[in-house]
Amino acid sequence: MTAAGLDRQSFVIGLGGGVIGDLSGFVAAIYHRGIPHVQIPTTLLAMVDSSIGGKTGVNTHDGKNLLGVIHQPWLVIDDVDVLKTLPRREFNQGFAEIIKHAIIADAKMFKTLQSWKARSSRQPLVLQSLIKRNIKIKAAVVARDERDRSGERAILNFGHTVGHAIERAGNYRKFLHGEALSLGIVGACAVSIKRAGLSPRQRDAVIDLLQRFDLPTRLPKNFPREKIFKALKFDKKFEAGKIRFVVTPRVGAACLRSDVTLEDIHEVINSL
Repeated sequence: MTAAGLDRQSFVIGLGGGVIGDLSGFVAAIYHRGIPHVQIPTTLLAMVDSSIGGKTGVNTHDGKNLLGVIHQPWLVIDDVDVLKTLPRREFNQGFAEIIKHAIIADAKMFKTLQSWKARSSRQPLVLQSLIKRNIKIKAAVVARDERDRSGERAILNFGHTVGHAIERAGNYRKFLHGEALSLGIVGACAVSIKRAGLSPRQRDAVIDLLQRFDLPTRLPKNFPREKIFKALKFDKKFEAGKIRFVVTPRVGAACLRSDVTLEDIHEVINSL
């Protein structure tokens, strides 16, 4: 960018999935102390989640998104036509974030997803409505806590404590983000039964919905669970050695709890 003569009037366009959007946003944030960033996400996951909210992140050997800044995009352009060429596995992983949003903030959307037929998820008008709804959910949370200081924005990380640890344990190759998140959601539901009063019936409904979109709900038997345990300590929601874990008392609501123990999380991972 420097060699090309870009200056403070230049801007960066991130055309791609979540990794591209995070990388382009990070570069835009640090170049000349910040130039405009335009997000043009090409995956469902990026459209409903990572392109919204201004968080940029770069992975390190020790954990996911440990480096980064908050740099809001000037513009986000979602074109559902680009999703037509998305492989089924890539497309389906976006529904992990959609289901997460439904669990933490929108019980009605959860019921809508339960009633979907197999082809519904690929219909352009249906996708437009779904993407808009998820953008509104995330944007509303971000607007109340843009820089994640009051803790309210942290509810967006439901399922991510275990999910991110699974990603790292698999060297970011075994599972796509949405697939690891799906497993993390199952784990978070198990913790929620113990610590937040979530009913087993609703836990089962969550698992059923994840499975409808071919998302994993059990770890392979030979997956190195000890690596998951080691990765947990790098979770950004741990503060001063204390665990801040997102739980759901019922579909449509979520909150942070500080009484969740590492033993609780270990028990959940061993049962996945």
